[in-house]
Amino acid sequence: MLRYLSPFDKLRTRGGFDKLGPFDKLRTRGGCDKLSPNGSHGLRRTFRTAGQPRDEDSRLHLNLHLGRIAQVVAAHVLVLLAACAGGPPAPDWQANAKGAIDDAVTAHLAGDSRAATRAFERARAEVARTGRPELVARVELMRCAAMVASLQFGPCEGFEKHRGDAAAPERAYADYLAARPLSPDDVAQLPPAHRGVAAALAGSGTATAGLPEIADPLSRLIAVAVAFQAGRADTAAVAQAVDSASAQGWRRPLLGWLRVQQGLAQRAGDAAQVQRLQRRIDLVQPAP
Repeated sequence: MLRYLSPFDKLRTRGGFDKLGPFDKLRTRGGCDKLSPNGSHGLRRTFRTAGQPRDEDSRLHLNLHLGRIAQVVAAHVLVLLAACAGGPPAPDWQANAKGAIDDAVTAHLAGDSRAATRAFERARAEVARTGRPELVARVELMRCAAMVASLQFGPCEGFEKHRGDAAAPERAYADYLAARPLSPDDVAQLPPAHRGVAAALAGSGTATAGLPEIADPLSRLIAVAVAFQAGRADTAAVAQAVDSASAQGWRRPLLGWLRVQQGLAQRAGDAAQVQRLQRRIDLVQPAP
């Protein structure tokens, strides 16, 4: 069964369309750019520790050490090139679509609507070359997820046009983005990061208890937005959304969440907090 992670997590689709995150790498050449956790194909850099002597022996030892590393790197690169040469290249549309989606999400979160629209249209055009409506539906779902993270709620019209061709995980994710209650079977189709919020929406009370466990900032914003859309996000969840958007420098969602936080402060009669949040809004808001 297809395991659907989300438009912003590692997504291995049927047909080979691998979508990592907006800032991750697409594995496009037979797995040749697959990195180890330290991003260096298993090699680690060596640094001098504080207080280490700088005498000639140490320099000689370091040069010899670096020489050995250079030999290992050269041998490693040759192995990688040999492995890459043996596999067929991935179709151009995959890399083109992935790059366009990355550009679109980045532009949208930065508040550049024009650039985001152009990039999403490029992504859509690339996957349309395959004649597979389920892939077009997935691109549209990515667009809607970025909008939900920025508190731009509404029907995901582009996806709905192709809902009949979309796989069950995509249909479940679309319903989740709309804050619709899901059956246990549909909850199981969601990315693991979102299952807690989705399951909580079927009950009562707040639905954001598991937010600290969501490591990806964009997934965290989406989860808070879904709970907020359903009227089930508390002030702590809103604060987490503000902090997540602020840490990433994402202007569009940050403005939306700051205004939500300001509205909560106004209802609580906290004038000082209202003024402090207005100063933050003024800083983030683009000049007219």
